[in-house]
Amino acid sequence: MRIDIMTLFPDVVGDMLCESILGRAQERGYIRIECHQIRDYTRNKQKQVDDYPYGGGVGMVMQADPLYHCWKHIQDSAGQHVHTIYMSPAGRVFRQADAKRLKEYGRLLLVCGHYEGVDERFLEECVDEELSIGDFVLTGGEIPAMAVADAVCRLVPGVLRCEDCFTGESHWDGLLEHPQYSRPEIWHDRQVPGILLSGHHVNVAKWRRKESMRRTRQRRPDLWAAFRRGNLSKEDLALADQVDEEANTPPESDKTKTDGQSTS
Repeated sequence: MRIDIMTLFPDVVGDMLCESILGRAQERGYIRIECHQIRDYTRNKQKQVDDYPYGGGVGMVMQADPLYHCWKHIQDSAGQHVHTIYMSPAGRVFRQADAKRLKEYGRLLLVCGHYEGVDERFLEECVDEELSIGDFVLTGGEIPAMAVADAVCRLVPGVLRCEDCFTGESHWDGLLEHPQYSRPEIWHDRQVPGILLSGHHVNVAKWRRKESMRRTRQRRPDLWAAFRRGNLSKEDLALADQVDEEANTPPESDKTKTDGQSTS
């Protein structure tokens, strides 16, 4: 997997993506991430990449020409079209399903905007899709580009220890990940759930699946609704029904009040 990133801050982006898991994966040849300085493709001595927007307004706009020449250099070097993504708050929100999809390209080009954005004509001519990492605005596209690169690269075989490292995580199958615990067994009077200490792998797996469902239902009703509409296995359907039933059952204290009994 190779990812090229067009940016005004290649050193910052490159240093970040050369650390930890992605850094080791690059050393071992599983992935390659190359950052390209957009200023190197300007045609003026000042290395200017921005100018005032037509029609007036505050801020500056990145010019189409240096972006195009940087983009074209990468395309020509590849010898084929490289799928190009512009990181933009106006783009479609990036999700785990996009990470799976983008990995299949084998090579990607991420474009980082800055200032008030980039000349629309570059987007029309060179960009295949626009992606956002959320409904908020950042000062540049570098953080979103690093997020997308990280999410895609960690799915490449060999980057993580095994496939189970990501197939059980949040959003892989439409659910949030179950709670995790480590040593010590008791911390601040909080006990690790007993089932995790049982050594019974089947029961542990069932508990984790149910807790994943419970957490999704509590925190992301939108994801839970979509999961419930899916083609669930017999086991998942039974667990999902239990989660819904337990969530709709009032606590014992509420039951007592409903029955008209004193709680004093």
